[in-house]
Amino acid sequence: MKARHRISLEIKDIKARVVEISARHQRYKPLYSTQERDSSSSNVANADYDIRDQALLIEEAKLVGIDQPKKELISKVLDDHSHLKLVSVVGMGGLGKTTLVKKVYDDAAVKKQFQSHAWITVSQNFQFKVIIKNLIQQLYEEIRQPVPPQVESMDGIRLSEFVKDFLKERRYILVLDDVWSLDAWEAIKYVLPDCNIASRVVLTTRITDVASASCLASHDFIHIMKPLSYDDSWTLFCNRTFQSNGCPSNLEEVCRKILKKCEGLPLGIVTMGGVLALKDKDKIDEWEMIFRGYGSEVDGSGKLDRIRRILLLSYNDLPHHLKNCLLYLSVYPEDHPIDVEILLDKWIALGFIEEKEGMTATDIAMRYLEQLINRSLIQVKETSDDGKLLECGIHDFLREIIVSKSKEQCFIAITTGYCTRWPDKVRHLVIHNFTDKPPQGFSSLKRLRSVETFGYEDPLTTSFLLKFLCGGPKFLKVLNLYKAELDNIPKEVFKLFHLKFLNLSDTRVKVIPKSIGQLQNLESLILTRTTVTELPVEILKLRKLRSLIVGRVGDYSNNFSVWGFKSPDGIGKLTSLERLGNIEVDGGQVVREIGKLIQLRELTITKLRREDGKELLYSLSRLTNLRELYICSIKEEETLDLQHSVSPRLGFLTRLGLTGRLERVPEWVMSLQSLRTLLLQNSELSEDENAIDCLGHLPNLMELTLYRAYEGETLCFNAGGFPKLQKLDLGQLKRLKWVRVEEESLSSLQKFFIVDCKLMEGLPLGLQNLTGLKFLGLYDMSDELIYKVQNLDKQSEDYQTISLIPQVCTGHWINGEWKGEFL
Repeated sequence: MKARHRISLEIKDIKARVVEISARHQRYKPLYSTQERDSSSSNVANADYDIRDQALLIEEAKLVGIDQPKKELISKVLDDHSHLKLVSVVGMGGLGKTTLVKKVYDDAAVKKQFQSHAWITVSQNFQFKVIIKNLIQQLYEEIRQPVPPQVESMDGIRLSEFVKDFLKERRYILVLDDVWSLDAWEAIKYVLPDCNIASRVVLTTRITDVASASCLASHDFIHIMKPLSYDDSWTLFCNRTFQSNGCPSNLEEVCRKILKKCEGLPLGIVTMGGVLALKDKDKIDEWEMIFRGYGSEVDGSGKLDRIRRILLLSYNDLPHHLKNCLLYLSVYPEDHPIDVEILLDKWIALGFIEEKEGMTATDIAMRYLEQLINRSLIQVKETSDDGKLLECGIHDFLREIIVSKSKEQCFIAITTGYCTRWPDKVRHLVIHNFTDKPPQGFSSLKRLRSVETFGYEDPLTTSFLLKFLCGGPKFLKVLNLYKAELDNIPKEVFKLFHLKFLNLSDTRVKVIPKSIGQLQNLESLILTRTTVTELPVEILKLRKLRSLIVGRVGDYSNNFSVWGFKSPDGIGKLTSLERLGNIEVDGGQVVREIGKLIQLRELTITKLRREDGKELLYSLSRLTNLRELYICSIKEEETLDLQHSVSPRLGFLTRLGLTGRLERVPEWVMSLQSLRTLLLQNSELSEDENAIDCLGHLPNLMELTLYRAYEGETLCFNAGGFPKLQKLDLGQLKRLKWVRVEEESLSSLQKFFIVDCKLMEGLPLGLQNLTGLKFLGLYDMSDELIYKVQNLDKQSEDYQTISLIPQVCTGHWINGEWKGEFL
């Protein structure tokens, strides 16, 4: 009986929603039948509304995780600020923006607070006069009066004045749902009067720039929608799939695998749950089949078509050049990390980047990436503490959609398991793995432009690659052999005259042959984590090279050592270089040559001798485009002699690393106004020089790492210093006993690591002054200190301080990784 009663209530709720949606369609019907819109655009608009209405019905069936954001938004809407206030809700399609705002809009306290209420779905097909007429119709329906007949013939200016006049003495709340462009917001905002009576506008959008542009005043508010937590996702999934009865034990494993695919997307969880709710709970094979074949469900041929249509709205809104960039992400396997710098290099190599005067291709590619992030299509997966974007990704549902799109357009072919013949017009080939003989007939792939392997280490893949390259994909531009089972570069690679990008990272390749000089169109050569130690003189023929990265960087166990490569004399001829990684400069000739590479943005040099310091400064003074610079001495005890009358002006430098002894911090370092990250290693700076305190004056420094960099017993952070520092890492300061933090020092610090400072006798003095600290890590510290921290008297000041830090962790370096536990 209880179940029947609950179902009855749910049906009543859904019927009420259907009535409301029907009423909305009746309002739009006359508006879209006017002469202002042709029939095709009207159909598109109505299709958009249908999709959004279905989404509301699906999402509201079982709401989870909405209470806290609803409470927060209501508090923003009902606060006592008297001016017109904007609240923007931003996030990718399917996260529940509309559902959340609808709950706020319908809340009794919110309804009571305002005299006029209106909900406008703006959508992609924005027509100003249609939107304003709809607004007027809602405002008059609310006061139960007919719309004045003259409204129908008004132009845009008169309509604007009409609305302003109507609202000027009314406290109103207006929802602008699904705003897609800045132009739409700019047009609408001039209709909305601010008469100092606490009116509110709530806006939903997938576009970050729209949210930012609408919320310019200090009292405005942006709410960023996040995926549901795992626990909330599981609750929502079970509610929808098993009607709140809990997941049967025999299905839990497969259900959790299916849930992982949803990645916290409420619409995906609810829709997937609706599909599964109809399945026989005793037939596990049917559930496994859904898990294995969910891609075909999302690609438009299955029951998840609603999700596809909602996410396709974002794809369809893209300009052509951004569509190519997004589609290329379909080459990446599910859950594979996407390295941003590598991705941008590939976009450039494939010709996706349109040239613009005054901008480099790298700048334009980064702008494209930022636009896709801004549109909530690409997700930021990892950033450094100073804000640099390192890895990105896409939601699994969106990935399945763009894989489907890519296959439709012969954009990609993906080999997974058994493989047959590929479409002759395919442009990008992805090799995941083979469980059967590789297909034949490569010569027909005339349009092929890229081949990606993604590290599947098996003999069949390697065998296929060799045969494939012999088959002659003559116009190949991108060849990614990351983690391929290769000891040598196949000689066929050097016949790929049009090749622009070659990645051999994590292979066993040791030698780069002279044939490399044949690849005269090559722009990126990536040899990280190989054992290549020297490049032949023929490398100098590659005058288009923009990225040359060779060698590897160690970890904590080997003191973060850098293994680089010997370059031939004349490296300065490669004047297009923007990234040069791990070049050995144990000779004055190479140091001088570096000064000719005036396009460099990222430079790592190793094996610098003391006597070459002055020459290096002369070279650096010419590299005015540098953003990142890392300098390593030839041996640990070698002094970096970087204090001379020559002072490089590196106004764009954001990251600097100096590994080697320093008599003092070079004065030119203190002039780096843009510097965000600073690493000092093996510096052995003395306490008398007050060296660390002077770094506190760098205005934009966000991350500071000091490893074996300081010889004092006490390290003091003085008042007012390091105003923007967010991460502080102190490591292997062998003589350090005390750290002192004065009031108003390190005012922005969020993460504080202390590693292998075994003489430290207690927690940093003044730790309570770090009111914004979120994480304190104590690693490889003395047993006495760790015992003291783990057994603090609950009445002690240290305990009170520690208890206010959200995360405190102690640990050790064990078997090549940090292992710790939270207090």
